[in-house]
Amino acid sequence: MMKKIVLAVLASTLSVAAFAGGNIEAGKVAAAKFNCASCHGANYSEPIDPSYPKLAGQHKDYLVQALKSYQRGAVGTSGRSNAIMEAQAKALSNADIENISAYLASLKGSLVLKK
Repeated sequence: MMKKIVLAVLASTLSVAAFAGGNIEAGKVAAAKFNCASCHGANYSEPIDPSYPKLAGQHKDYLVQALKSYQRGAVGTSGRSNAIMEAQAKALSNADIENISAYLASLKGSLVLKK
């Protein structure tokens, strides 16, 4: 009986960890579904407007936070206001946000940290 309990706890822990990390393949599908490339470029490193961010290679946690901030809109100090991104982000589920963020973070980007 104890062995079954340990296995159940371990399995649930692994599934939560997998969800928290996001699914790169599901993120690739979701990014295409929500047409992220139409503004951020086909490779997510060459946006159509220089004021739009490069997404490829960004930190996953940053992308998650940014998308959730756009979902909140201009509410309080933790929201972001942009008409296009607010509408896009509000259509995303939490799983979409995790998956898209994991996918974009997995891409080789052109962002460089200079010291």
